[in-house]
Amino acid sequence: MSRNTKLPPTVYLLGLTIFSLVTAEFMVAGMMPALADAFSVSLAQVGNLIALYALGMALGGPPVTVLLLARRVSNKRALVWLLALYVTAGVAAAAAPSYLVLAMARVVMGVASAACIGLCMTICAGLVAPDARARAVSVVLAGLMLSPVAGVPVTAWVEQHFGWRASSWLVVVLAMLCTALAARRLPESEPGTEPTLAQQWHILSNSRLWAAYLTSGLIIGAAFAAFSYCAPILIEEVGVAPSQVAPLLALYGIANLLGNMFVGRIADRHTIPALGWGLALLTLALGGFALAGDLRWLNIGCFLAIGLTGVALNPAMAARVMKAAEPTAMVNALHTSVITAGLAVGSWAGGAAIELGYGLRAPLWVGAVMALLGLLSLWRPVLFRRKAQACA
Repeated sequence: MSRNTKLPPTVYLLGLTIFSLVTAEFMVAGMMPALADAFSVSLAQVGNLIALYALGMALGGPPVTVLLLARRVSNKRALVWLLALYVTAGVAAAAAPSYLVLAMARVVMGVASAACIGLCMTICAGLVAPDARARAVSVVLAGLMLSPVAGVPVTAWVEQHFGWRASSWLVVVLAMLCTALAARRLPESEPGTEPTLAQQWHILSNSRLWAAYLTSGLIIGAAFAAFSYCAPILIEEVGVAPSQVAPLLALYGIANLLGNMFVGRIADRHTIPALGWGLALLTLALGGFALAGDLRWLNIGCFLAIGLTGVALNPAMAARVMKAAEPTAMVNALHTSVITAGLAVGSWAGGAAIELGYGLRAPLWVGAVMALLGLLSLWRPVLFRRKAQACA
């Protein structure tokens, strides 16, 4: 398949599916004050709703994937079943009468989401010729990139005008649409097309793969230690009006998308430098945001600079994983789980820092420390790269 050949419409359907999953995960960040008022809980407890979703992804995705592989369930059938489970949990979250019910529903949503994202990537690879896979995967991952641009700002706008439950129902309807279209439009596939469970377990015994996982987790953890609490920081520390939060989230998302496009162009050839420079910028942006004080232009500039890095480094993270090991369903599911584990740790640690009395900007310092650790985690790949260049 040449680069000019159109991708099948089902690739875009998979991208829309990931868009709905990621929007549901991150939408809490845009309506934290409303949820805190609705359930009479602290902002840190609301932030934990993001962490719990991520925890469900981190802990639930791999076991579900193992079960599906062991039972030889076809990729299409597994995706449809898991999307149906996701919709059911989404309904429970939208109608939740208490914080506990909402938290439990988001854990189940996270479990289903992790396995769904891994399956979307695996199905995508099977829909196109090998020489078009990178382009197809970039389209599917665009669903993740577009979530901050469109999904989170739209849910924040809907919450401001119609309440947080309306935002939740909107995401449920989108997930239902994706489930129906996946059942009707995705081609039937034979079970067992992936390597066997034993083969996929063997692939995981790879230190380079786990080193890549570690860096990915630290990158996302750093970004979401800050992003999880961006609404109260912008409103209470920077002085942004609540009505301006959604437009700023949209700008953040645009910066995310632009960063992703740039990193995507250089990630294959310059994987480690892209990660290194991106982490350096992320560390500076988080530290600058924490120290910006009353300088609104600096606060907003650093906030947008975080958008240019963080999640935008995803193409480089994925490229490093693909260079370390064959991207099977298990490799994809574990990468998603490690990333979301980092998100959960970052979001939880940011909330814990607030609870300990260090102020609303404390999550920014948490993020800066995680980004610095991510930068330090690259020392071995950089060393090996320099040795290879010296020997060449």
